[in-house]
Amino acid sequence: MPLLAPDDYLSSVLLVDPEALRAQGVRVVLLDIDNTLVPRDTHVLSAETKEWVGRLKDCGLRPCLLSNNWHRVVFAYADELDVPIVYKAMKPLPFAYLRAVRKAGRVKGEKAVMIGDQIFTDILGARILRLGAILVTPQATRDLWYTLLLRRLEQLVLGDRQPRE
Repeated sequence: MPLLAPDDYLSSVLLVDPEALRAQGVRVVLLDIDNTLVPRDTHVLSAETKEWVGRLKDCGLRPCLLSNNWHRVVFAYADELDVPIVYKAMKPLPFAYLRAVRKAGRVKGEKAVMIGDQIFTDILGARILRLGAILVTPQATRDLWYTLLLRRLEQLVLGDRQPRE
């Protein structure tokens, strides 16, 4: 399990199949917010995203938001989705991942997966703790300057690999 290699690479978080995760033994789903669930520049959860999170819960999966963001809007997302949140996560450091897994109510032996749009934060942090990791294409093309720089490095890591549609 290479530190920067996701288990799967999808063009959208909405393509992650909750039933398939459950069949793989996953019980906890850690979710990045910015550019994974919500385009960074809109601050609006789509109806499709809300429905998808509802499907996670209906399958018996326990989601928890895990974000480096600390602005008020992330708490609104957690309230709107009715899920716990760990903010100011400092991903890829493992401490917030452990807190998020505990907040979601993971029981020993249960599997957890992280879903996010960045290799050097979301995927690397998950891999440090040997969690499952799913990379999704970012929802917005405009981003912070340092994130755009990391995206160029991500392309080197991904090589010719393309997201599944």
